[in-house]
Amino acid sequence: MIRVLLCDDHPIVREGLQVLLQREPDLLIVGEASDGHEVLDKAAALQPDLVLLDLSMPRGNGVDAISRLRKLLRSGKVLVLSMHAAPEYVRPALQAGAAGYLVKGSGLTELLQAIRAVVAGRQYLGREAAALLENDALTPTVQSDDLQRLTPREREVLQLIAEGHTNREIAALLQLSAKTVDTHRTSLMRKLDLHDVQGLTRFAVRRGLITSE
Repeated sequence: MIRVLLCDDHPIVREGLQVLLQREPDLLIVGEASDGHEVLDKAAALQPDLVLLDLSMPRGNGVDAISRLRKLLRSGKVLVLSMHAAPEYVRPALQAGAAGYLVKGSGLTELLQAIRAVVAGRQYLGREAAALLENDALTPTVQSDDLQRLTPREREVLQLIAEGHTNREIAALLQLSAKTVDTHRTSLMRKLDLHDVQGLTRFAVRRGLITSE
């Protein structure tokens, strides 16, 4: 039996996945999570065989969550199921430790193949993800990735700012002092050469840390 933890911030997506996956005799949905903190807590407690993970989540971006999940899970794997179809999302996810990557436009048959493949210890790239990486390899110019220049904590602060939280609220969520949050805020603005909340929010939307909904 493959024990699966679902993580997506949209309830209708989680409910739909649960209905589809629980029809399979070898799959068991052991829990659901709606944000980056919750998936870490539940993964640590439940130790699923597979975390099916969206990249764009409140309270923690997906790439950082993958890195932390790889340390938390004793033997479980991470399979990304994302709306983002671009190499700048696929490559960092795999580098962070994801065992597979599917775009949300994939069919159920491919999703089931991916789940069983990664749990068996194989890497699985959906057709779109594989094509993106192949095309990206044909243009090997290395570009500076501003997001990767930020520390994990700075990325957390960036996402929470873009979600509309104040410094005081961020301090409470991350259990930091307001002064420390302000230091992270100043540092990430300097690194990104952005100087207001609107600019940070636009950057976060472009990089998939939050959605524009």
